[in-house]
Amino acid sequence: MANCFVATVAVAVLVLLLTAPQSAESTITCGQAATSIAPCLEFAKTGKGSPPANCCSGVKTLNALAKSTMDRQDVCNCLKKAAGSVTGLNPTAAASIPRKVH
Repeated sequence: MANCFVATVAVAVLVLLLTAPQSAESTITCGQAATSIAPCLEFAKTGKGSPPANCCSGVKTLNALAKSTMDRQDVCNCLKKAAGSVTGLNPTAAASIPRKVH
């Protein structure tokens, strides 16, 4: 289930990033990607209310950082790897985060 959450969040973030220009080198580390979405984890587990402001800020920051196809691929791979260490995630709640980020 954790893999599903991270994959869902990664896909959602990637959708936000599809129009970014390409560059030859990735500029985002796995640590940056994980830190950016970490505030979203509680919402992704419960799905109650709205994602907190720091979650929205983190998603927006990640969106701004991932400017190339390589960046987006790196973010996706990092989030997939991080999924293995997270338990109790609600894939439906996680998938709703990009729509609820203001």
